[in-house]
Amino acid sequence: MPFLKSLPDNAGPPAIYTRYPEIYGPWSKMSQALMNGRSSLTEAERELVFAYASGLAGCEYIYIAHSEVAYAWGIENGLIERLLKEPDTTPLNDRLRWLLAYVRKLVLTPKALSQADADYVFNAGWDEQALHDAIAVTARAAFMQRLVEGHGFTPMSRELATKKAQNRKELGYVNLYPAFREEKSSDVGSGQ
Repeated sequence: MPFLKSLPDNAGPPAIYTRYPEIYGPWSKMSQALMNGRSSLTEAERELVFAYASGLAGCEYIYIAHSEVAYAWGIENGLIERLLKEPDTTPLNDRLRWLLAYVRKLVLTPKALSQADADYVFNAGWDEQALHDAIAVTARAAFMQRLVEGHGFTPMSRELATKKAQNRKELGYVNLYPAFREEKSSDVGSGQ
């Protein structure tokens, strides 16, 4: 149940976004550009990073919601759960393994990151934009964790998250909210 008594029991981020459009209108546009705009990472890979970072941080609300979005984009169903339990032994291509190892360290022990960690990502075939985007998506996950945990939002069921994931995939991060809706961006679907 949310900590703000003016919010309904099933409130989530949209309740805050629409209450403070001057803050979350621009946030939604940034989220659209980061998660669905031009990137060396596909939309599926960015949602994978977002859900994985949220799961590592223990934010069930964001982890459940966005793992289902990652699956809607084509990430193998159940992969994120396996990565959280057994990150070193879950079958994964080397490119993603090194990128997600960087994300894991950024979430759990950010002060321990070094040039060697970045070099592993680059040597796996990622460019600087890919690393930046993984870092920015991880930072976005941290922000969202504080937003949902700070307001006391209750995670949605996996079934509801699955139903909502297709809307997120189709509408993006701006058009999902009627108050912020604009023409569908040409950047949606432009990841590699």
